Amino acid sequence: MFHKVLQVVPTNDYKVYIYFEDGKIKLFDASELVKKGVFQQLQDINLFMNSCTVLNDTLAWDLAGTFDPYSCLDLDSEELYKSCPEVKEPIENII
Repeated sequence: MFHKVLQVVPTNDYKVYIYFEDGKIKLFDASELVKKGVFQQLQDINLFMNSCTVLNDTLAWDLAGTFDPYSCLDLDSEELYKSCPEVKEPIENII
């Protein structure tokens, strides 16, 4: 089964709540990711927050603002589903 991402909600501490099609909510901590390679540009918290979206049915950052699924930074939804902890609906730390 392919785990499709429906919605993402970034926080101002480099975390992202990921809403999956099966109703599960996972929490991805990107604080280490933004220190590596092409993801370093996401250390700008405004860019991290404002470009965070769903593209290719997964968590992505649309850096160009064109919603082009070929020119975004995205992560494997299966890996996110498997490795991120499941959480409840967030009520704090959102934007």
